[in-house]
Amino acid sequence: MARYIKPSCRLCRREGGKLFLKGQRCGTPKCSFERRSVAPGQHGAGRHAKLSNYGKQLREKQKVKRIYGILEKQFRIYFKKAAKERGITGDTLLQLLERRLDNVLFRLAFASSRPQARQFVMHGHVAINGRKVDIPSYIVKEKDSIEIRGKEEFIKSMQKLAEELEGMAVPKWLKRGEKNLKGEVIALPKRDDTTFPIQEQLIVELYSK
Repeated sequence: MARYIKPSCRLCRREGGKLFLKGQRCGTPKCSFERRSVAPGQHGAGRHAKLSNYGKQLREKQKVKRIYGILEKQFRIYFKKAAKERGITGDTLLQLLERRLDNVLFRLAFASSRPQARQFVMHGHVAINGRKVDIPSYIVKEKDSIEIRGKEEFIKSMQKLAEELEGMAVPKWLKRGEKNLKGEVIALPKRDDTTFPIQEQLIVELYSK
């Protein structure tokens, strides 16, 4: 399964803002973006050229891909699927991305970042409706129940992590168990449930050319 394996902090610097790819570290002074926010590369500090319309569309697409940890081929598949659905294509695209299992784990505060949530899923520690699912791109449905599973030592470490992340806000379309590592999809996400400032219409314009 293809994935980005280079330094993730470079992605934040390239997009000019924090994408929170390293979880809790991104909120501390240790964050690479806090120490050096210029674009990566030898001439990163000198990049001040005004972007064309195409440039703005491309950067918005790249930002969303990097937030959710998706490469180009899979992102195009999501867009084509969203374009076939009823409703506003951009909203449907973001809804599909929010419903990815790795994102749901992160939004339930069972992982400090989406990459960490992806790892938990691929290692077989997640069950949907009682059945193990090890596909990070699995699209959850309304009324799905989600549970973290594993050996006792792993569960203890997960409980400790959950306590550390207790302050993270869980979106209203998800419900997190108060005293266990369980969650539930109580509704499908809406456009307002996406926490990052995303201009999805730019992505639609880019792929509609």
